[in-house]
Amino acid sequence: MADPTGTRIFSAYEWMLSLRYLRSRRKEGFISVIAGFSFLGIVLGVATLIIVMAVMNGFRKELLDKILGLNGHLLIQPLESPLTDWQEVAARVAKVDGVMLVSPVVEGQALASSPFASSGVLVRGVRGNDLARLPSIANKIKQGTLEGFDNVEGVAIGRRLADQLSLRAGDNVTLVHPKGASTPIGVMPRIKPYKIVAVFEVGMSEYDAAFVFMPIAEAQAYFSRAGDVTAIEVYTNSPDRVKRFRELVSEAAGRPVFIVDWTQRNSTFFTALQVERNVMFLILTLIVLVAALNIVSGLIMLVKDKGPDIAILRTMGASQGAVMRIFFITGASIGVIGTLFGVLLGTVVCLNIETIRQLISMLTKTELFSPELYFLSRLPAEMDLRETTAVIVMALTLSVAATLYPAFRAARLDPVEALRYE
Repeated sequence: MADPTGTRIFSAYEWMLSLRYLRSRRKEGFISVIAGFSFLGIVLGVATLIIVMAVMNGFRKELLDKILGLNGHLLIQPLESPLTDWQEVAARVAKVDGVMLVSPVVEGQALASSPFASSGVLVRGVRGNDLARLPSIANKIKQGTLEGFDNVEGVAIGRRLADQLSLRAGDNVTLVHPKGASTPIGVMPRIKPYKIVAVFEVGMSEYDAAFVFMPIAEAQAYFSRAGDVTAIEVYTNSPDRVKRFRELVSEAAGRPVFIVDWTQRNSTFFTALQVERNVMFLILTLIVLVAALNIVSGLIMLVKDKGPDIAILRTMGASQGAVMRIFFITGASIGVIGTLFGVLLGTVVCLNIETIRQLISMLTKTELFSPELYFLSRLPAEMDLRETTAVIVMALTLSVAATLYPAFRAARLDPVEALRYE
């Protein structure tokens, strides 16, 4: 394809002149500095966007896995009458196509204490087989075992709770519940020691420091539940399609129930996380925008400095299109190469982000990612192909758009005016 002068579009001499203008000369040192800062700005902008979006995705994925790994996708609660028929309801719901696990639970708050410390906990009574089918617990046992869980008068506690109480598997933990037996002088708290049969570590500090699992029969006795359960947790094979399962599970329950899905139970948290993610994307896009504006200023200065060269090219037969393409290539090269280096830097950081965090923590002697504040015990990063592609397209678009005005200005330069004072 050729322009009206007969030369091929994006010919070799256009590329040669464009790349030559990118090289630093003493006379054009300041322009080269601006080009360097533009390049660096695009590299850092693209890399930062990729890293931040990957970390936000990692947060969401890790938290979602942890929350849904321990809590059901659907929660069945009783209406009109207690769930004394929980075994029959659980059996019917388990037959629904797509339901992976149905776990009746008895929940209550208590105070866990040892000779060394005490802490508030959430006691959850479950069946041993159901607990063994929860990968977030069964695959994360650090001490002890869950074998024969239904037949022992013991509990499984989180790793952080065990550390707080200075206990380990085989020790006894005392649970105190304020609503115990009624006596002539009032309601006395129920105090009972339990042997720790297992210590688990989910990886989410809030759960590892607060959850205590015990056999469901023991929980019913401890919380004075007359053969009923608090609720029934339902785990499905597709959490994203939980709305469809609501109707099926409600029909299968065969009695009046109130159903809450995981999106309702955690809506505030995940909505806030999504808003923060979108705001961070918009804010960090400004870094790339500033770098693109640096390309504009650098090219305008280059066009002004190369005015005589442009005039000579025009008198030698170069078309306005050729001049425009020369400066377009010059500016676009900064954006394209900067974007590629930014993607490379962002990918390397995302793949090694936990190692980098540990190294910085060691050098600064501070804890950069406190589990107490961020719930997770490590810094996650999950790159998404669509988001990374969107960042690349956005950076390239801004970089290319930034070259259009300076390139157009160079093409419109009058050769006579440019050579008049030379």
